Amino acid sequence: MDMLTLNRLEELFFAQGYDKLPSNLPEFNFYCHREVQGINVLHVIDYRQGLYISGDQYAHLKEKITEFFAKRGEPEIHVMTLILSEDTEKARQLCEQDAFCWIIDARAFRLIVHETQASDFYGWKGLLEEYLFAAARETAETTTADQPQERFRLPAPVSAFLVAVNVIVFLICTFTGDLLYNKGAFGVTELLQGDIYRLFTSMFLHGSVQHLFSNMIVLYYVGEMVERELGPFPYAVLYLLSGLAGNIFSAGYELMTGNFGSSVGASGAVFGVEGALLLLVMLHRGRLSTMTVGRVAFAIAFSLYCGFTSVGVNNAAHVGGVLMGFFTAAIIAAIKSRNKFSEHG
Repeated sequence: MDMLTLNRLEELFFAQGYDKLPSNLPEFNFYCHREVQGINVLHVIDYRQGLYISGDQYAHLKEKITEFFAKRGEPEIHVMTLILSEDTEKARQLCEQDAFCWIIDARAFRLIVHETQASDFYGWKGLLEEYLFAAARETAETTTADQPQERFRLPAPVSAFLVAVNVIVFLICTFTGDLLYNKGAFGVTELLQGDIYRLFTSMFLHGSVQHLFSNMIVLYYVGEMVERELGPFPYAVLYLLSGLAGNIFSAGYELMTGNFGSSVGASGAVFGVEGALLLLVMLHRGRLSTMTVGRVAFAIAFSLYCGFTSVGVNNAAHVGGVLMGFFTAAIIAAIKSRNKFSEHG
């Protein structure tokens, strides 16, 4: 069965009198219609083609939608988010705290509304279910039985290993209290006392489930693409160097400002993986698989923006990680290119 496309959904939105607002990226789409009670907004996230955002980023984006219409004098604003996804579990993690968020399973042509979410939105539940049923039947009739299927691929080993280690360490922390945090968290004071190892151990500690999940979801999906391009060992080196650079940048920032603290998390390393992906997409003439330079740059910029506008986030580590990841990937790519040239020279 072919998967549902956003263009097919737009037919329904336009038929119901909704207008499409301009958007910088094709993954974020907005449709609005003024009703008697106020303005209704359908916020559609195409959560399939390499786009991965955290729950905090999702909430921040939704706040900005309300602010956008409020600044234009709209007295009453109603926003329903529709997440178009093939991985319904990943989509659920993104919007499970939002009552006004439904999931559209793009592969199975079905609408998913959880018990904690609004049972309807001005008649749209019935409209969407009827439309999806008709689209599924139409697609099934036109799909040939001998259509080639995508081959199963094993997960990238280093990315899967790193995710597993981070999860296991977090589970250990839940049973040992502050023991590992006291021994492994990064801080300039401990670094000056000779605890150099904290530059590395802090990369595998996370302060909360949300902190762990937001890092691991990016690491698994984005890291897989980077690892397949660079190879397992170079990718592992890049990951560790990015995390190390993030902590060094953090230490430098604390020494400059005098604001000393303790930090944990793989964010510096994860930002390094995103920086590496940006470099790889650039080397592939602006597109790698489903990723483009604009998409990757937006994801990095948006993540940094959310960090700078939030409290308690180690932004220096993010900046250091993304820079190290970008330049390390450039060096690795140059070495691989030179070796390939030598083999064929």
